[in-house]
Amino acid sequence: MDSQVVVALGLSLVGGLSTSIGALVVILNQAPNLKMLGLLQGFAAGLMLCISFLDLAHNAINSIGFLKGNLWFFAGVIFFAVVANFIPEPSLAPGSDLKSNKNGDDGGKDIMKKHRRQVLFSGIITAIGISLHNFPEGMAVFLGSMKGLRVGLNLALAIALHNIPEGVAVALPVYFATQSKWQAFKLATLSGFAEPLGVVIVAYLFPRSLSPEILEGLLGSVGGVMAFLTLHEMLPLAFDYAGQKQAVKAVFFGMAFMSASLYFLEISLPKDMSL
Repeated sequence: MDSQVVVALGLSLVGGLSTSIGALVVILNQAPNLKMLGLLQGFAAGLMLCISFLDLAHNAINSIGFLKGNLWFFAGVIFFAVVANFIPEPSLAPGSDLKSNKNGDDGGKDIMKKHRRQVLFSGIITAIGISLHNFPEGMAVFLGSMKGLRVGLNLALAIALHNIPEGVAVALPVYFATQSKWQAFKLATLSGFAEPLGVVIVAYLFPRSLSPEILEGLLGSVGGVMAFLTLHEMLPLAFDYAGQKQAVKAVFFGMAFMSASLYFLEISLPKDMSL
């Protein structure tokens, strides 16, 4: 393996595994109540929406044009809207309403079980979305390290800082739903491994088989998928658990936090290179 690829892999692991730090923040604290969970779901939804609209879709439009960028974005939306129809929604078991009438405790357990299934589904969706977002970050680390160790190291550290809240966003719903610290830590860590995978892809596949226009289009469609997932799954949970007004505030706080993080990444890059 080329020494530059090894260096880029090492730097991307620094950034990617910082999601584990976010997971540790979650599992070293007590599981939150439903209102706190809703606020943090809103914060995570803000992170995802910012990544979708202000990063992936924005870059696609700037790179390949307004029309093509939007076509790729909405292709992603339509694709996952179709896929979502085949994903079973969490629901109460048959007869649970009857149990609820006869025994309030059993009914409460059924409702909590439904909550946990919904939240677990949301956590898995967040992990998938953040993993997809980490691919181009891995590519940026590789390209930055090609320009020099200082550039690659600065970029890896910037990505590491902005991946910590992403680790929280993945680990929190999984920990709440499963009560398993290991499962929460594992899923958050796995989402970070998408970053070194992005290094491998750009190092061995991108130069020969994927045009820059197609790559930007695919990233734009990833933005569409993430936007649909966030609005379809994460935001309703945030509204249910925290209330609409509080959840909306959390969403905008998450967007502001991610915007600041993306700006910090942007100024860490050389002028002739963008994330």
